[in-house]
Amino acid sequence: MSEPDRTTLEIYNRKASDYADRNEIHLRQDPRLEEFIAACSPGGQVLDLGCGPGTSSAVMASAGLRPLAMDASAEMIALADQLSGVQTQLASFDELTGIDIYDGVWANFSLLHASRADFPRHLRAIRQALRSGGPFYIALKLGKGEARDALGRLYTYYEDNELKDLLRSAGFTATNSTTGDSAGLDGSMARWISVACHG
Repeated sequence: MSEPDRTTLEIYNRKASDYADRNEIHLRQDPRLEEFIAACSPGGQVLDLGCGPGTSSAVMASAGLRPLAMDASAEMIALADQLSGVQTQLASFDELTGIDIYDGVWANFSLLHASRADFPRHLRAIRQALRSGGPFYIALKLGKGEARDALGRLYTYYEDNELKDLLRSAGFTATNSTTGDSAGLDGSMARWISVACHG
C-alpha cells in the first residue's frame, strides 16, 4: 500500500470549491457519462472512484443508479455529502476492496494521480470489484513520465497503447476510446484519453 501524494491532496482540499465550480456544467453534460449510465444495469450499484465534488455521482443518482462516491480528499467528500442520492466514502485507491460489488465503475481523471508502480494493482482491484460484463470508464492525461502541474499536483501520464495494454492485462476489454484536450484547474491545456471497457 502507498499513501496518496500529500501535496496533491492538500491542493484538492484547498481548492475543492473552485474545482467544483469550474467543472459543474461540463460534468453534468458529459456524453461519456451518459454512455456509462446507459451501459449500467438499471438501478445498479456503481462506484465513482476519485469522485471529486461528486457531480458525476449526482448525475448517476438522478438517472436511477446507486452511486458510491469515493475520494481521498475530505473537502471533496464534504461537497459530495450535500448531494441527493449519493453515498460517500473518504478513502484512497488502496482502500478499494471486494469482489463483484459494482455494476459499473467510473474513474474520471482520478487514477492519473496514482503512481505508475501502483496503477496495475489499482486496475486489478477495480476488475475484482466490478461485476462481470459491467462497464469501466477511465480518463487520464496523455504523455510520458510523471510531473507536477503549475499548482503542484502530481500526475502520471500514459500513451494510448500503453494504457490499453495495462487495461487488457488487468482483465478489461476496451470497447472504444476518445481523445481531446482541455484546460485543467491550473489553466494549462492538456491532451487526454478516455477509454470505455467492460469486465
